[in-house]
Amino acid sequence: MTEAFLTLRDAAFAWPDGRRVFSPLDLQLDRRPTGLVGRNGVGKSVLARLLAGELAPTAGRCERTGAVGYVPQHIVCAPGATVAAIAGVQPVLDALARIEAGSVDAADFEQVGERWDIRQQLIAWLDEQGLGHLRPEQPANQLSGGELTQVALAGAWLAEPDVLVLDEPTNHLDRPHRHALLQRLRTWPKGLLVISHDRELLQAMQRIVELSPTGLRDYGGNYEFYESARAQEQERAVQALEHRKAEQRRGDEERRQTLENLSRRQSRGARAGREANQAPILLGRRKQQSQVSMGKWQREQDARQEALAQGVREAASQVAEDADIALLVPELPGAASRKVATLENLRLPYGAGGASALDLTVWGRQRIGIVGPNGSGKSTLLKVLAGAVPPAAGECAVHVPMALLDQQLQLLLPHQSPLQQLLAAQPAAMQADMRTRLALLGLSGDAALKPAAELSGGERLKAALALALYREQPAELLLLDEPTNHLDLRSLDALEQMLLQYRGALMIVSHDHVFLDRIALDRRLEVTGQGWQLTPW
Repeated sequence: MTEAFLTLRDAAFAWPDGRRVFSPLDLQLDRRPTGLVGRNGVGKSVLARLLAGELAPTAGRCERTGAVGYVPQHIVCAPGATVAAIAGVQPVLDALARIEAGSVDAADFEQVGERWDIRQQLIAWLDEQGLGHLRPEQPANQLSGGELTQVALAGAWLAEPDVLVLDEPTNHLDRPHRHALLQRLRTWPKGLLVISHDRELLQAMQRIVELSPTGLRDYGGNYEFYESARAQEQERAVQALEHRKAEQRRGDEERRQTLENLSRRQSRGARAGREANQAPILLGRRKQQSQVSMGKWQREQDARQEALAQGVREAASQVAEDADIALLVPELPGAASRKVATLENLRLPYGAGGASALDLTVWGRQRIGIVGPNGSGKSTLLKVLAGAVPPAAGECAVHVPMALLDQQLQLLLPHQSPLQQLLAAQPAAMQADMRTRLALLGLSGDAALKPAAELSGGERLKAALALALYREQPAELLLLDEPTNHLDLRSLDALEQMLLQYRGALMIVSHDHVFLDRIALDRRLEVTGQGWQLTPW
């Protein structure tokens, strides 16, 4: 039997205010590399923290065999935190410093253990990851998101835990570092759980587990196997729903016909009684018996109809979980021949891309993927196009309405709801129409009315896309900076479909090459040793 490193037994979790995150779960993690997937907000990160020991289940238990290494999705830099602190080795370095200063405290020696050369190991790891410019004592707040992730991962490798729990580890990594992480995980000899929407990474897993409001479902196999199994499930669910609806329609028709037959029979009986001059008391008794029978039949029918309706609701719930997310793409007449943006001898104010000039004309339906390593200036280029950052030199002119969806989604006002912001962007719109459009995006009910700051990352991206395209003047140039970072797999599929339908110009920065390959790009813009290069995708 395969050794289990982490085991959940009827483990449930709720926040102190009573909000339930998930009901009792059972799970065993062994040496098989396992990918955990699920919709935004379903509790994947909470589950990761519970497995890592940062949270305790409010019911049931979590059993651990050996040490757990955990790298969270959002790495928080506490005031004064250093590179060594992000790598998780600051306490060991502090103990070493005290011993070197003359400490004989047993606690210091226990903290160090066998890790006397931990500083040298950390420096070597950083150098291997292309971060040789970082020092252990350097302030962590000087690091980029990608560098923070790499340092935290380096700390996880150094700790040599029995099981690794990684939450969205590729979100801020460029292509070379994603590839390096993937290669390392393929050779990781111990337990591994990866929470991710990165399909290339999930394809390397041997087992996929999905968390949903109904619990955990173990699919086994890699991502391709999971997708195939989910598609078959969805097809069966749709068929089951149609079958239940047909049953309900037949039940309604049978009830109508039976009711009509009973009514006719009662009318004939009453008429025959009157024509036979039966005594009123006898007629009354017969009427009472008929009413009792009718009441009994009515209760039986109500119970049957409720059972049929419940069957429809249960079947619909299985389909609704994967309900399509639709963004109504605006028509942009004449966009194909329109000049959208002109860059002449443009130099960026920072980033490797600033070392060379960029000349570029963007036309109305061009679809350009901007790629390159972290720090090459990809995000800066989008900000210059949006007018948020001035160029260091040269000219940048955008000739059409445009929208920038940066990684922080600053297009959204944090204290206003998506519905409020949509109505402000298109004052002539009907509230019901805007609510319908948000609902088609999966932002129905409370999500449409919550302040944007309270929405999940995926919900905020959907709201920002709606704001860009449903305003009075829809964006004819859409600038997207790493839009997949906070999307679950279903929302990622929906984003791909929306972008395939978008009829304006698109410039998009992403390290997710699976995503880029699926959205029909026609040009690749990249910073190389010879400067900016524009080539066919």
